[in-house]
Amino acid sequence: MLNSTLHRRLSRPLEKFSALNKQHKIAIAGVSTLGAAAIALSAVPGGATTVAGGTPAVAAKPVAAEQSQTRDLHATLSSPLTSDKVKLDAIAAKQKAAKQKAADAAKKAAAERKAAASRSAKKAADRSAKRPQMETVAAKTYKNNLDGWIRQSLDIMHAKGIPGSYHGLHKNIMRESSGNPRAINGWDINAINGVPSKGLLQVIPPTFATYHVKGTSNDIYDPVANITAAANYAAHRYGSIDNVNSAY
Repeated sequence: MLNSTLHRRLSRPLEKFSALNKQHKIAIAGVSTLGAAAIALSAVPGGATTVAGGTPAVAAKPVAAEQSQTRDLHATLSSPLTSDKVKLDAIAAKQKAAKQKAADAAKKAAAERKAAASRSAKKAADRSAKRPQMETVAAKTYKNNLDGWIRQSLDIMHAKGIPGSYHGLHKNIMRESSGNPRAINGWDINAINGVPSKGLLQVIPPTFATYHVKGTSNDIYDPVANITAAANYAAHRYGSIDNVNSAY
């Protein structure tokens, strides 16, 4: 009997402990379930709904809002980049235009230099073509006789502005020396005074020296030098050799 009583006393706490364990298990299970639900709800964005079976459905509005925010952020970031690209393109366009303008100017300058060189070469060629004709005139020759001496003297006289004609020179030469360039007068007053007349137009040495025409010989017996000096003297004293019809 003692044993039965002791067994009952010992078994009651065990039953209580066993009952307590069952309650604790239920409570722990409930807590676990509530925790899982809470976690699930916290993972669903605000405004989400659930479908049959407790599965959460993501709301369309929050997703659309996020997409809009993404587009706004992209526009905000890309706007400065787009502006900078436009500026760089404008600068590049200006630089290209400036280079093209410089190239066009250089091309135009080269064309102008080429044209100027061509004109200069043409002028030089024209001068070269004309030069032989001028040299031909300068190389004019005269016969070594009275006709040639008179004609050469007339060309020099006309170049120096000394008046006279072929006829005026010829008639005075024939009267004074008969056309002899070495003629000398040894009997007139000039000869008596020691300064005889000499040459084609019988000129005394002081008169020849005074009226000598530059570019001719200094020899009083030279036909051309004698004629031009005598014609120069006659122009100063009589107006022209054509006005002389006797000893002068």
